[in-house]
Amino acid sequence: MSSKARLVITAVVVEKRPVAQVAREYGVSRSWVYELLARYRAEGDGAFRARSRRPKTSPRATPPETIEMVLELRKRLAGQGLDAGPDTIVWHLAHHQGVAISRATVHRILARHSQVVPTPAKRPKSSYLRFEATYPNECWQSDFTHHRLAGGAHVEIITWLDDHSRYALGVTAHHRVTAGIVAATFATAAAAHGFPASTLTDNGMVYTVRLASRRGGRTALEHELARRGITQKNSRPSHPTTCGKVERFQQTLKNWLRAQPHPPATIVELQALLHRFVETYNHQRPHRALAHRATPATAYTARPKAAPGADRTTDTHHRVRTDKIDKSGTVTLRVAGRLRHIGIGRPHSGTHVLLLTQDRHVRVIDAATGELLRELEIDLTRDYQPRHPPTPK
Repeated sequence: MSSKARLVITAVVVEKRPVAQVAREYGVSRSWVYELLARYRAEGDGAFRARSRRPKTSPRATPPETIEMVLELRKRLAGQGLDAGPDTIVWHLAHHQGVAISRATVHRILARHSQVVPTPAKRPKSSYLRFEATYPNECWQSDFTHHRLAGGAHVEIITWLDDHSRYALGVTAHHRVTAGIVAATFATAAAAHGFPASTLTDNGMVYTVRLASRRGGRTALEHELARRGITQKNSRPSHPTTCGKVERFQQTLKNWLRAQPHPPATIVELQALLHRFVETYNHQRPHRALAHRATPATAYTARPKAAPGADRTTDTHHRVRTDKIDKSGTVTLRVAGRLRHIGIGRPHSGTHVLLLTQDRHVRVIDAATGELLRELEIDLTRDYQPRHPPTPK
């Protein structure tokens, strides 16, 4: 357009040709020619530079106060280690400020103020095989992760998460997560929220022994799930995305812990922070994976809860183990995650035996003669199994 403008000005100013003739020859309006002449007389060669077509006023532009709220909310959420994406900002503005704004507008505001960090292209979400439980308590996921205290000590945090609602059922810190702690935290969560229909975990030894090189007794969790008719599911080895919901929860938790101004120095201080996070996560923070950006607490209470119902009467645990009776006349066997000491008698000290186990039912047989030395049902309330139960007083 600047070349045509020069031709028009040259034709009128230098060649002294009529405006009407020049306008007709170059296919422009006479008003534009007069406007160009006035601009040329006022600015000289500056009249040939390209002009912005942006309107002088934008009645539908986002108000400056809304832009300030978007940027302030972004800074505050990111500073707390929480999700600060456009969807979350839209939810907070609608629920707490009464401001209706689109996700695209929020994204443009963030990009204009250099609040968006470009990332490489990721795998499209449509390529993932996504699953979700239909009802609360239909499936619980669990996993534990490591965390370092301010003094450098390492602790572990175990989580129980509802698959349907992402509701955090229990998040506790321990010096080391053991099979007993797994069973205890599961019982605590079940006492508060009811027992689930199934569980989903990885293949860690604290959860299951099905992949152990030496097949031992069931863990305390495995025994409890079988006793209550709860289906136990485990991910395939080297497939952490199967338990992706609890893995993503742990990432959110770690981001939040790193954002705290005063890192915890003791496990008690860490547990207090975990309680704060769970309260915020369950009741205040919108979850992007839930419909209408609901909070996990809202989704957890919106539908009736599932309950255990699997028939696991035929799901028995068989094993054969060789051992030798010790000097005190006992042999040791792990049942329901704890060592049980079975009394056989001092006269059999040093005898090699076979232990034939089916869940709690145990038969102790002399490996050399085949003689049945003892047959019993393990009493789970005690570690020592006496030959003759004490007479009740």
